[in-house]
Amino acid sequence: MRALRLAARLSGPMLGIGLAGCTVGPDYQSPEIAAAPKRMPLETVDLPSRTVEGKIDATWWKSFRDSQLSSLVERLVAQNLDLKTAAERVVQGVAQRQVAVAQGLPHIDGLSSNTYNRASPNSTIFVKQPDAPLEYALFREGLTSSWQLDLFGRVRRAVEAADAETLAAVENRHGVALAALAELAQSYMLLRGTQDRLEIAKRNLRLAGENVDLVNQRFGGGVATTLDLAQARAQQATIAATLPPLRIQEVELINAIGLLLGDAPRALEAELRRSRMLPRVPHRVPVGLRGTLVRRRPDVREAEAHLHEATAQTGVAVASFYPDVTLNGAANVESLHLSNLFTPTSTAFAVGPSISIPIFEGGQLKGTLALRESQQREAAIFFQKTVLRAWKEVDDALTAYRESQRRRGDVARSVTENQAALQAARQRYSEGAIDFLNVITTQAQLLQSENDLADSDTLIATNLVNLYRALGGGWEIADVDYRADGAPRWKIGTP
Repeated sequence: MRALRLAARLSGPMLGIGLAGCTVGPDYQSPEIAAAPKRMPLETVDLPSRTVEGKIDATWWKSFRDSQLSSLVERLVAQNLDLKTAAERVVQGVAQRQVAVAQGLPHIDGLSSNTYNRASPNSTIFVKQPDAPLEYALFREGLTSSWQLDLFGRVRRAVEAADAETLAAVENRHGVALAALAELAQSYMLLRGTQDRLEIAKRNLRLAGENVDLVNQRFGGGVATTLDLAQARAQQATIAATLPPLRIQEVELINAIGLLLGDAPRALEAELRRSRMLPRVPHRVPVGLRGTLVRRRPDVREAEAHLHEATAQTGVAVASFYPDVTLNGAANVESLHLSNLFTPTSTAFAVGPSISIPIFEGGQLKGTLALRESQQREAAIFFQKTVLRAWKEVDDALTAYRESQRRRGDVARSVTENQAALQAARQRYSEGAIDFLNVITTQAQLLQSENDLADSDTLIATNLVNLYRALGGGWEIADVDYRADGAPRWKIGTP
C-alpha cells in the first residue's frame, strides 16, 4: 500500500534534478476526448430499470441488495491473485522511477586499496632514478564523486517517462480490479440463474411424476392406453436428464468464483450451494455524464499514460544529441608507507568538469529518435482506438440492457399463458376430452418458457454488470484500505 500511495503522488510536481536548464523534445499535451455521440441513448423511461445520466455508483454491486455478493466483493479485494500481481507491477514502476531519478543526482564512491607492485626496470621512472626499488607497496584511501548536469533535460525526460509508466501500472491495476469485479458479479448471477433453472427442472419433474400417477390411475381403470403411459414416463425421464448438466454448471461456477478469490476448488461449495433468489436489478441506473463517460475507464487512462511515456521517451532521444556535462571530483590520500598515509603531504585531489559531445555515432542517435517518434505515433493511434472501442462497448452494453428488459415482458406473458394452458389440458385429459400427448406438449412449452424467463432474468442482471464494466464503474475497489481491525475502509474518489 505504501508503494501505491507513493504512485498516487506521481502526478504532482516533478523532482528538480541537476542544475536548471532547458528541456528539449516535445512537451506532452493530454488529448481531448469527445463527449458521447449524440445518437447514443443514455436515458430510458419506459423500462422497469431505467438508465439515467448521473454520477456512476462506485459501489454498484450493493444496489443488487445481496449481502452474499457484497461479502464476496470485499474478499476479492484482499484475495484476488491478479490484483496482487498488478500491485507488484506498481511497486516495480516506483522502483524504476527511483532508478531514473538517481541518474541526475550526485554519485559518491569510496576508494580503499592496498596493493603490492613490481615495476619494470625499463620503465620511465627507472631511467630517471636507477636506484628506485622495483617492488613497493602503495596505500590509497579516498572519495570520488560525479554529478551529471542535466542541462538539456535528458534525465528529466527519463523521470517523466518513468512517472507515466508507473501511472500506467496504476491504471492497469484499476483495469484488473474492474475485470475481476465484473467476472465475479457475472459468475454469481449465472450461478443463481443456474440454481433457479435447477428448481424449475425439479418442480417440473415432480409435475411429470404426478402425470405418471394420473395416467396409471386411468390405465388401471381401463381408460388410458399403454401409449399414454409410455409418453408420461418418457417425459419424466427427459426432464430428469436435464438435471446433471445443470449440476455440472453449478459446480463450475462455484469453482470459478473460488478461483477469483484465490480459493481451492469446492472451497465455497458449502456457502454457495444453498440456492438463493437471483438478485434484482435496481429501478434506476446512473450511467455517468456525457463529458466524462469514457475518461473514467482504466483502459483509456492507461493508454493515455502510455502515450505520455512515449512522448517523454522521444524527449530523451532528442536530448541525446546534446552534450553531457559532468562535474568530477576526487580527494584521497596515498603513500608508499602506511605510517605516513594520513599526513598532509599524502593528500591528493582532482576537480573539474568533463564534457561529452556526440560527433559520430554511426546513425545510432538518429535511429533511436526515429524509433521513439514512431512509438509515440503508435501510442497516439492506440489511444484513439481505445477510445473508439470504449464508446462501442458502452453503446453495445446500453443496447443489450435495454432490449433484454423488453424481451422479459414477452417471456413472462408466455409463462402465464402456458401455466393456464397446462392446467386446462390436465383437466380436459382427466375428463377424457383430449389425449395425453396434448398434456405433454403443453408441459414442454411451459418448461421451455419458464427456463426462458429464468435465462432472461439472468441475462438482464449480467447485462447490467457488463454495462457497469463498460462504463468503468467499480475499479475503485483497487484503492480500498483496511482499518486496524481488518474491516474494509473504502476510499472512493473521482478520476
